[in-house]
Amino acid sequence: MNIMIAGGGTGGHLFPGIAIAEEFLKRDRTHDILFIGTERGLEKRILGNMGFSLRTLHVEGVKGRGMLKALSALLKIPRSLIESCGLIREFGPDIVIGVGGYSSGPTVLTACFMGIKTAIAEQNALPGITNRILGKFVDRIFLTFPATKQCFPEKKTIITGNPIRAGFVTETRNEKKTGDKFTLLIFGGSQGAHSINMAVLDALPYLSTITPALKIIHQTGDTDLHTVSDCYRSHGVDADVLPFIMDIAKIYRSSNLLICRAGATSIAELTASGKAAILIPFPYATGDHQTRNAEALLHAGACVMIRETELSGKKLAETIADLYNDPARIREMETRSAGLGNPRAAAHIVDECMEIIPSKKI
Repeated sequence: MNIMIAGGGTGGHLFPGIAIAEEFLKRDRTHDILFIGTERGLEKRILGNMGFSLRTLHVEGVKGRGMLKALSALLKIPRSLIESCGLIREFGPDIVIGVGGYSSGPTVLTACFMGIKTAIAEQNALPGITNRILGKFVDRIFLTFPATKQCFPEKKTIITGNPIRAGFVTETRNEKKTGDKFTLLIFGGSQGAHSINMAVLDALPYLSTITPALKIIHQTGDTDLHTVSDCYRSHGVDADVLPFIMDIAKIYRSSNLLICRAGATSIAELTASGKAAILIPFPYATGDHQTRNAEALLHAGACVMIRETELSGKKLAETIADLYNDPARIREMETRSAGLGNPRAAAHIVDECMEIIPSKKI
């Protein structure tokens, strides 16, 4: 069977697509998976290393880019539709699944008009305009949050949760050996987060009393890599600093505490892994959905939340130190976090996709 997965750009869109692809291959290694993305997206950087094929479209976002860039992006839409048509004819997919990102819209829409079975996965509580439009045409709509259901036709909408990569579905808790350092995993998304990077560096002088007991693993993105590395070195901190962590699921397994944004994919991964976290929501996310994500975990006792307007090195250091000195609280947060996880989301999505594909194709 041929499965086309369209979307990417950021990890929040791409990683759910990878999770769906992994589930298809888990069931039958002969399935052929093709990702459709862009040259600038994260997919160009990592899919080849994972053994997945990628083809790209000439397409850009329109919203929030200024008049000239928005006009340029609009003019590329006809080309992206023609390119999508060519790729679909060449690959012959039995189903096309959109996971969000610039390439998802033209690919899924073209597939709809060509009579191919289609589906979209919406990770966020507030869907964007592209998925709202696609929802009128596709055969299935997979949602992470029940509240999002009101934005789509009810008969073809299913609450599945956000699919996560296979590495996060394995048992990730309690793998730390006695005597290990207290490990902090810090990341701001696939491209890093400057404000989190700088807050962590500002926190170091306040953490001097526990620094010898800390091990920090920090995904910075490309821009802040050298600044962060130099600062850790100057403070004598045991830190691994990387622009991007390919196998982050493995790092989860050795981590005592996460410091990260509150995007839907990060939330899905940390809850499936049963990890305690300090969440710092990105305040400019559409509809402020990251704050809503973090509040859901906060009210369940699974995290500590620091709003970016309240973020400082001192506050972050105090929060880290409080949790370091209270292992019972971390264990309780891990238990609460695990209770919110949904490791079967990808399996649920694949089940539904298999139902709508003609029986002769299965």
